[in-house]
Amino acid sequence: MLKMAIPLNLKDQNICILGLGYAGLTLAVAMADAGFRVHGAERRDDVIESLTRGEPHFWEPRLRDKLRRVIGEGHLTFSRSIDPAFRASVYVITVGTPLGPSGKPSFEAVQHAACEVADHMDDGSLIILRSTVKLGTTRNIVMPCVAATGRRFDIAVCPERTLEGRALMEIRELPQIIGADEPATRARCQAIFGVLTHTNIVLSSPEAAELTKLIDNGYRDVMFAFANEIASLCSHAGLSALDIIRAGKLGYPRTNVALPGLVGGPCLEKDPHILVDSARDYGVDMAITAAARATNERQPSLTMRLLRDICRAQVEFPRRPVVTVAGLAFKGVPPTDDLRGTMAKHVIAELRTVFPDATLRGYDPVITEAMVRTLDVEPVGTLAQAFEGASIVVLANNHPEFQKMDLAALAQQMTSPGVVYDYWNLHEDTDYSMPSGVMYLALGSERYRAT
Repeated sequence: MLKMAIPLNLKDQNICILGLGYAGLTLAVAMADAGFRVHGAERRDDVIESLTRGEPHFWEPRLRDKLRRVIGEGHLTFSRSIDPAFRASVYVITVGTPLGPSGKPSFEAVQHAACEVADHMDDGSLIILRSTVKLGTTRNIVMPCVAATGRRFDIAVCPERTLEGRALMEIRELPQIIGADEPATRARCQAIFGVLTHTNIVLSSPEAAELTKLIDNGYRDVMFAFANEIASLCSHAGLSALDIIRAGKLGYPRTNVALPGLVGGPCLEKDPHILVDSARDYGVDMAITAAARATNERQPSLTMRLLRDICRAQVEFPRRPVVTVAGLAFKGVPPTDDLRGTMAKHVIAELRTVFPDATLRGYDPVITEAMVRTLDVEPVGTLAQAFEGASIVVLANNHPEFQKMDLAALAQQMTSPGVVYDYWNLHEDTDYSMPSGVMYLALGSERYRAT
């Protein structure tokens, strides 16, 4: 994509971004790279310390080099709070919206950020909410904080929708959703985001944009949950979900069932809950969405119990197995080092339950050994070491390294009897090449392969 220049007559060239997590930092770097003057406010000391060294606090392709360049050019600065010396005309709120202990979303960080903006903004400032929020959050939480100042302001919702591993690219490629009450506010946002992407989608209210983001992720969660239900049925019926799903949609355009797998991450673990909670306020019971999330959350428990039963049925399977969970980030394609919402945590917890005397190890092609230790497993540094001496190897994400590996050769280093459990059906063609005593199982065909 051609890099677009900031128009000389664009008045909004000073942007303050509140929250330099994944969404905030990638947007800050992309906007600074496009020529905006950007200041980031981030409350976490460790993040500020890392950025001061020119190091992002997460892995993303090309982010480190771009971060260092825009800092060196003076286009990006940052501090623990809004810098009064930086005269922003636009404030973008990208703080996190985690689920609380009760399972309901918490918007305390959004409210705090809105009040901080209110304390610093000039008359006529534009406030953009980019965090994923409950329907009505902009009108009911953000607007009152800002309106209490008595100053004029514009407000819009422009949700973040990028894919980890492709964020800097997708900020420029994906259409930008813009929701605001006033046409002039929508036009103002279009002028800003038009520097980054050629396509803006304009909606008539903040609520419309809030709901668009929730629907996007709610739909994906439901789609994956259906695939996981099919996998569960096939597991118990002694069939292959992979074969059946492929057969059902081959040459038949009205069926496009996803393949089963672990479903989590920082968005899908919480956005469906936010959507269900939003609907509840309007008296709507989103039973399908809620059931889909519950289905995906049950996957580690159902699959690891089935794995235990199959292992127990093998003669001389060790009572104290060595188990390696390979692929700890919440997804493998595109690669990321993000452990937020990763279902590998739940897989590890279930393994502790079903194999209480096991030695648990962890491996990931991207995640550092120090980060692996935060999951309370013993880190191993290479793929070969992940298999060496293991009784069970669980492939918990679909990183390209796992797709390309010679599974049969690596399995030679495992104990016998041994099991490779593949959540992603990456090696369905390995049945006749696995070493004697080592079984390959894949989600949705466990009993089919174990017979």
